[in-house]
Amino acid sequence: MMPGQIPDPSLTAGALPGLGPLTGLPGTALTAEELKCTDIRNIGAMISPLHFLEVKLGKRPQPVKSELDEEEERRKRRREKNKVAAARCRNKKKERTEFLQRESERLELMNAELKAQIEELKQERQQLILMLNRHRPTCIVRTDSIKTPESEANPLLEQLEKK
Repeated sequence: MMPGQIPDPSLTAGALPGLGPLTGLPGTALTAEELKCTDIRNIGAMISPLHFLEVKLGKRPQPVKSELDEEEERRKRRREKNKVAAARCRNKKKERTEFLQRESERLELMNAELKAQIEELKQERQQLILMLNRHRPTCIVRTDSIKTPESEANPLLEQLEKK
């Protein structure tokens, strides 16, 4: 007999495979009237050998509650680890940004100081050139032996000498 088929009314419940005390059906013969009133699908499921294995066709077996709890616990732990890792990543990024900001400010300050130093050195150079040009006329060394580039000639000195 195939699962889902209606059993022959002349058979007793104990004579059918899967019927009897385990299925909850009486051990007496089933009459045609009783079979009409019974849900055919339930009888087919009770007769099916898969019924005893508690396997439902087309569906995965449901995990046991302890397995569900363990899986939920693993998910919680994974989420917690992920949350900690994300926080650590955000903190590292924030620290890196702050470090780069401080480094940028330090380099800007150093750049400004170096520019100021360059200006001071340029002014000092101009003063030294001016002093050298003022000293030249009184110097014993012949001035034609000392060659000064044209770019170093100071127009202010020339104006002072003309006056």
